[in-house]
Amino acid sequence: MIRHVAAGFFRRTDAERRDQELAWNRSDQAFFAAGACHILAWTFLETYPDAGFHLVDLRKVGEKDAFHVVASNGTDAFDHAGWTSLDELVRMSEEFEGVPIETLPVTEDSLHSYCQSHWCRPPEGYWSDPIPRAQAYLKQFPAAGSTAVLR
Repeated sequence: MIRHVAAGFFRRTDAERRDQELAWNRSDQAFFAAGACHILAWTFLETYPDAGFHLVDLRKVGEKDAFHVVASNGTDAFDHAGWTSLDELVRMSEEFEGVPIETLPVTEDSLHSYCQSHWCRPPEGYWSDPIPRAQAYLKQFPAAGSTAVLR
């Protein structure tokens, strides 16, 4: 069972930011918590397109850029550690960051436009293709883990 902790716990080191292979070789949870959360969230939406989920940015209040991206239906949330409530995810993030956190819906219609708008690495910017890795990782978390009915 994967432990649910704030994404900030897994922030990349300066060396991992400079070296994509080093960043790639982190555990799946660390990789999808910090550095590829947007890839996992978009992969979730593509896997469950009719489940009523959307992307949500978690930001420190007053900050322009998100520090974490999750899939949520407004109640349930999915991220690097699997299922939790969106409220609990925000609470854990506030405790870790030590500041208030706000959630904002993502309005971009594609992963590439999101990456351009939010200074995120697009899939082709990783050491290897992160989409198959995200698809495999997602399979570890059955849809039954959510209180929402995913079909």
